[in-house]
Amino acid sequence: MQPDAIYQLLRNLTSPVAAVTSQRDGKKNGLILDSAVRASIVPTIPRVSIYIHKFNFSHDLIFDTGTFVLHLLRTDQYDLIHRLGFVSGRALDKLTGIPHHAGTLGIPVLDECYAHFECRVINVMDTGSSTCFLGDVVKVGHGRAGAAKGEVMTAAYFRAHIPETWQGEYVAQLKAAQDFAERRSRDIRPVIWRELAGR
Repeated sequence: MQPDAIYQLLRNLTSPVAAVTSQRDGKKNGLILDSAVRASIVPTIPRVSIYIHKFNFSHDLIFDTGTFVLHLLRTDQYDLIHRLGFVSGRALDKLTGIPHHAGTLGIPVLDECYAHFECRVINVMDTGSSTCFLGDVVKVGHGRAGAAKGEVMTAAYFRAHIPETWQGEYVAQLKAAQDFAERRSRDIRPVIWRELAGR
């Protein structure tokens, strides 16, 4: 089977489209991903895992602080996805003008999300081009009154309904990410998360 065909099959494994926020030394950031997965079946031990590419500004913010907030988005939040997903946080403060507040961990929580999960990193795995962060969920909430209505945005829904004027930009950014990942994916290094190093 050709690599492109395999990739299209693997796209069926993607999660909802989610926003992840982080903060370090007063610098806030947010990004969009479709690689968030429930990582525990135990109701009393809620966990999630997210994969963040190393070229993303948010990667180092999360790695350095060990905290992040994962947000489920609604199908009507394309403008938020464009704002957080199509530009780098190195270039501008992406959260300016987006309603948010500081959560329990001090990380920005988006007011207009379907739901959010405040997380503390408990382990990591290097994948070469990205890092998988395993997070304990320490607080859960919904968007402000009425924000948690509607449907959760999925990757399939996003791709089927992406505005036509964004198509070229989306394809170009996806290609750039794939090129970066292709160069880095085989360079996997063992990582012992700092909280586990003394065990």
